[in-house]
Amino acid sequence: MSAIWKKPITLALCTETSANTAVSHLGIEFTEIGDDFLRGRVPVDERTRQPFGLLHGGVSVVLAETLGSIGAFYASPEGHRGVGLDINANHLRAATSGWVTGTARPVHIGRTTQVWQIDMANDAGELTCVSRITMAILAPR
Repeated sequence: MSAIWKKPITLALCTETSANTAVSHLGIEFTEIGDDFLRGRVPVDERTRQPFGLLHGGVSVVLAETLGSIGAFYASPEGHRGVGLDINANHLRAATSGWVTGTARPVHIGRTTQVWQIDMANDAGELTCVSRITMAILAPR
């Protein structure tokens, strides 16, 4: 199987693209790039917990949208970009400390849309959230 990436992709580029954004503010880190996936993680700490000490559900969605959006950008032809159309998340298990790691894989890479599945797990490898994002792929203007 060949890689899905249509633009050069590195962890450094993903990090650089996200500097001074919600991604860097929340401490999200890009950790691995495979032929058909992008992986990143978010800390469960004072920046990301809700008042009852659990990882805020919205932060899980931010991690999912980050990985799906960055993945869609690099899986699109040069000059194209992706914008989110729809995202959903099912919260399966609470996380109270450590890291939550998300793995984004495409379900569909089309000419005008992409669908990405993002599975998030705690440090024990237990699923905490599953999410799916639909991206519109915009051609250069």
